[in-house]
Amino acid sequence: MSRKPRSSASSLQATLIAGLWRSLAGRHLGTLWRLASISGPLVHRFSRREREVTEINLAEVYPGQSDAERRQLARHSLSHSTATMLELGFAWMAEPGRVERSIVDVHGRELLDEARAEGRGVIVLAPHFGNWEVLNFWLSSHFPFTAMYEPPKIERLDPIIRHGRERMGASLVPTNPRGVAALLKALKRSEAIGILPDQEPDWGSGVFAPFYGRLAYTATLLPKLVARTQARVVTGVAQRVPGKGFVIHFLAADARVYETDETASAAGVNACVEAAIALEPAQYQWEYKRYRKVIQEQEGHPDHPSFRLY
Repeated sequence: MSRKPRSSASSLQATLIAGLWRSLAGRHLGTLWRLASISGPLVHRFSRREREVTEINLAEVYPGQSDAERRQLARHSLSHSTATMLELGFAWMAEPGRVERSIVDVHGRELLDEARAEGRGVIVLAPHFGNWEVLNFWLSSHFPFTAMYEPPKIERLDPIIRHGRERMGASLVPTNPRGVAALLKALKRSEAIGILPDQEPDWGSGVFAPFYGRLAYTATLLPKLVARTQARVVTGVAQRVPGKGFVIHFLAADARVYETDETASAAGVNACVEAAIALEPAQYQWEYKRYRKVIQEQEGHPDHPSFRLY
């Protein structure tokens, strides 16, 4: 009896969200950016959770900035995060030629081409910067591309999101051992795969490594993949040119990502994310609780909650 109302509510939510995506897919990027520019400051003002987490993170990573500078950066960051949400329909549903034309430049493609010419796979570290769905569109349009995928909480949105991400040829695999096996096979075929390097893993799937000088729990999947495939690692982002389109950047990875020591490799991964953020800090998704886990909890410190930022 209790499941029916929840199912109906989820169905209505899915219908409304999908309808919004389809509506926004036809809008000009300039219109979407103007909407984001209006909405971002409102999110900063009225959404306490997003504002507080963003400002806590910025205070941690940019201690030399004034409070006013960080507040301004927080507002700009939330405008870019809002733009990413508004652009989902565009990335997933707009006519492919429109999305391709929105990509005004690509830097560093030779890193991928050279690796594949050598018979090596490519691991693309794709942090939450700019519009990562546009990056997925470009990668799957130009290379055999595999990425992990976790279905959304609203089950009825799953086929819509899956179709949007797979429509240019991407292969989506589950976030479990079967998915990891699929990533290994793709790399051994000299293909490209995508990994989110800045998403906090479950306990037991990571190590603590510095991110802007503070220890952050970081996934250890990368060194396992590199050790078994000798793949090349690059960082990839789709930087927004507000109202006009996107510039794709592929950056050579920090040399530590190739270390067999998991902590050293994780430090290299975090350095890769920092290098991407340096392109334009406002385009990073600072409202994510990157420092949620603390090493004191892992060590069993009785007062570990006092060490948390959030």
